[in-house]
Amino acid sequence: MCQQHTLAQTESTEMTELNSILEPGMRVSHPEKPDWGIGQVQSNIAGRITVNFPEAGKVVIDGTRISLVPHFD
Repeated sequence: MCQQHTLAQTESTEMTELNSILEPGMRVSHPEKPDWGIGQVQSNIAGRITVNFPEAGKVVIDGTRISLVPHFD
């Protein structure tokens, strides 16, 4: 049980670190919701990332649970 908890903490830390580079204006997609399209980051405050997706509208993402995928094209 303790080992699972440690693994979950490690995954959460990695997601938080990856999402910490996201800034307003950057383009991202949700790895589990490809039908939402590529959205634009509106804000990234304390691990809560607000993204405006073309097919889902404005969504607040918990950056400790979901690692958004940046698009640099």
